[in-house]
Amino acid sequence: MIKNAQIHFNEMGTPVADDFDDVYFSNDDGLAESHYVFFTQNQIEQRLLNHDQPHFVIAETGFGTGLNFLNTWQQYDRLKQSHTLPRLHFISFEKFPISHADLSTALAAWPTLADYAQQLSQQYPMALAGCHRLEFDNGNITLDLWFGDVHDSIPSISCQSAGIIDAWFLDGFAPSKNPDMWQQSLFNAMADLSRSGATFATFTAAGFVRRGLQQAGFDCKKVKGYGRKREMVIGQLPCANSYASTPPYYQTSCASLSNVAIIGGGIASACLAYQLSKRGIKSTLFCQDDALAKGASHNRQGAVYPNLQADHTPPSELYAHSFLYAKRFYEQLHALGFEFAHQWCGVLLQAVNESKSAQQQNLVDKKKWPDALIRPLNALQASEVAGVSLPYSGLFIEQAGWVNPAQLTDAVYAAAQDSGRAKANFNTDIERLEHSPDGWLLHSQTQVFGPFSDVFVCAGEHSDRFEQTQSVALQGVRGQVSHIQAGDVSSELKTVLCHKGYFTPAQNGQHCMGATFDKDTKSREVKEQDNVTNRAQLNKFYGQTPFAQSLGEISGAKAAVRCCFADHLPMLGQVPDQQDLTRTFANLRKGKHYGFEALSEPNKGLYVVTGFGARGLCSAPLTIAHLVSSLCNEPRPLSERVHQAIHPNRFVVRDLIRNKI
Repeated sequence: MIKNAQIHFNEMGTPVADDFDDVYFSNDDGLAESHYVFFTQNQIEQRLLNHDQPHFVIAETGFGTGLNFLNTWQQYDRLKQSHTLPRLHFISFEKFPISHADLSTALAAWPTLADYAQQLSQQYPMALAGCHRLEFDNGNITLDLWFGDVHDSIPSISCQSAGIIDAWFLDGFAPSKNPDMWQQSLFNAMADLSRSGATFATFTAAGFVRRGLQQAGFDCKKVKGYGRKREMVIGQLPCANSYASTPPYYQTSCASLSNVAIIGGGIASACLAYQLSKRGIKSTLFCQDDALAKGASHNRQGAVYPNLQADHTPPSELYAHSFLYAKRFYEQLHALGFEFAHQWCGVLLQAVNESKSAQQQNLVDKKKWPDALIRPLNALQASEVAGVSLPYSGLFIEQAGWVNPAQLTDAVYAAAQDSGRAKANFNTDIERLEHSPDGWLLHSQTQVFGPFSDVFVCAGEHSDRFEQTQSVALQGVRGQVSHIQAGDVSSELKTVLCHKGYFTPAQNGQHCMGATFDKDTKSREVKEQDNVTNRAQLNKFYGQTPFAQSLGEISGAKAAVRCCFADHLPMLGQVPDQQDLTRTFANLRKGKHYGFEALSEPNKGLYVVTGFGARGLCSAPLTIAHLVSSLCNEPRPLSERVHQAIHPNRFVVRDLIRNKI
């Protein structure tokens, strides 16, 4: 677990890092110094006005108080008033993130940045290792905050080739104060991630820094420093390296995305249309129902919380960061006026038996997660948080809660439509996909749509219905949620309870209670026996409590099919063709990760976005942002190990490595 920085403010009001005995910015005029050293010496203004990509990427070592980022954002806004600019993507690494309170205090020194500082403060994340994707200005500004040691974070970045960084702000505490950061491995990693022509600027003129950057491949020169500093160093990388953290069998090819079709009508489809619209990409959605969210997204209340394990595994990393991103995204939507019922009331995971208790204690003992994300409560504390008497201890995820999935799906898609780049065809059941020379054709019973450059299958349990997707090993799990009348005591419940199932606070006089778990079925039929099962399950754990005894009758139910894969992770990417993969990557059977043939890619332009199980509300927004970022050759928000964990090729690759196929 990473820790917040320990700081104090000196007599000038400047923040000072206790562990490094160094200031975060100049006592004289830190903002002016930041502008001169990093923005001006990297020639950011001129390059924004003459860039060859739809996004300009800056990477920074040492986020500190965010001063460099906020200055860059302010200058970007100034230029945007009179010019069309690429979107700004800012990546920053920070080993010891300052606390939220210290951030606000430090940035108060810059009144001209107050509006930007407030927006940053609203989204500033907890001290959780990994990449936090923050978005501002309707997606024109993206900040990827990598918390953790830069020497660990950079190798974790998921990228393919030709570089992703246009400019480096080589910042951080002085080399004499922070020698662990200023290493040759950092300079080499900078070169690996840089595009041809990428620049850097750094406040230091230390000889070993300049020589190290030259050894990594940068052309370097000294220029006048700021204020009392006589010299600083700037430079440029003449030619990008061939570095790629993503192996060939897990790559995601860039796509034109010139004319996009989306098949499906749930939260994943809505998030995809939204992500595309932010990049100016038009999409057409095809839904077999008469409205959105008639499938797995149709419950009245869906819990939004991360599925965390005791260890920092790829699934835990995925769900922790997906949850935090999803909450920021949903809060931004709501602030923009897109309405949906929700309540960030927390989720309480109850230790209802010895097995659950042992699992939870293991998570607490290993201390992999910050208390701000999940913390233990005894039975008395759990009762106080819940507002009703409970017999169990538990783990409390305070930032979690519930949303109305159908209303949320409508809100996300409405935001996409507001851009003028998303349109929908309802009551349109696509039965067949055809790859023609001009692109993909979509066949319903009566019509042919297209051609489309790219097709995304986000159809939940129906995602394997097409000839091209039949080999996707999708599993259907039917679940029924019951609606039960609230009583006087149960109405006092203030948080979502998770036992073996879940139980929500009352909305409009009713609780959601569930859910059943029926494997290998795609039936949506509501069954009375499932209502009996749901109530019996609740009574098994809470039957003696006043809140459960106060409940009224079951007044309704919803049944849906949650689709998942054997590893309980979603799948996002180009639809795999097993024959093509086994031919191309046959050397994996011999333990060789080289000497591969070229892929034929018979399904090029056809993507699958499915397998979210019961956690689509949590994981869909970020994983879809990751997929679209990959297709658009942008920096990716998920680490390389998580990228591989959700890639559609993963099952074929694992079987090849194990010599099973």
